[in-house]
Amino acid sequence: MIREHRYALRSVWTGNRGTGTSGYRDYDRTVTVAVDGKAVLEASADKPFRGDPAKWNPEDLLLAALSECHLLSYLHACVEAGVVVESYSDEATGLMTEDGRGGGAFTEVVLHPRVVVAEASMIPAAQAAHAQAHDWCFIANSVNFPVRHDAEVSAARAGEPA
Repeated sequence: MIREHRYALRSVWTGNRGTGTSGYRDYDRTVTVAVDGKAVLEASADKPFRGDPAKWNPEDLLLAALSECHLLSYLHACVEAGVVVESYSDEATGLMTEDGRGGGAFTEVVLHPRVVVAEASMIPAAQAAHAQAHDWCFIANSVNFPVRHDAEVSAARAGEPA
């Protein structure tokens, strides 16, 4: 069965310093992003684009969406494969290249999942689950650049053979 899921949010520019966009340097890039029933997210442009480096920017949010989507898809793939995940962390990286005309695009994202499974015998299935997670990840399937995985899987009980 094909189903559709719709999402909605509200983005509001909050960076008017009193003169609106009267000049490129005359306004803040601050934005609030809200979804009904959830905490408001304070965002901005990235620092090189005159943004507030203490706030989330669109590039951070894209990287976060890819990392979280893979993580959640991976956990599901592990359940399906009988793999017990005890911990999962990711230090995701992304490369965005400006085109020299004022635009640009992400050219690659690399996820670096570090997974600990309950038993060493689960390691092969846990490694294979990354491919299934990639296939299931709605966000990775929606972007036009490669999302690669540099995963490490280890066992909580180190004394067991792999």
